[in-house]
Amino acid sequence: MSKIDLIFGANLRKLRKARHISQERFAAMVGTTQRSMSHYERGESQPTLECICRIADELDVSVDELLGRNIAENYER
Repeated sequence: MSKIDLIFGANLRKLRKARHISQERFAAMVGTTQRSMSHYERGESQPTLECICRIADELDVSVDELLGRNIAENYER
């Protein structure tokens, strides 16, 4: 597993829990299984790009935020 997998998983878990949504319920909201959601949160597997977009939409955040990217930092490079 890569650093980005771990960052994505930690951010996904933090954002989901902050909204008081169970893994099972959130998985249903984005069209996947609870088991897959658990794997995403632990950095053990990667969702498809389509699923990442659904996750971001449901959490009302950008994909950059899910991936731990700071847009302002990227423009300064």
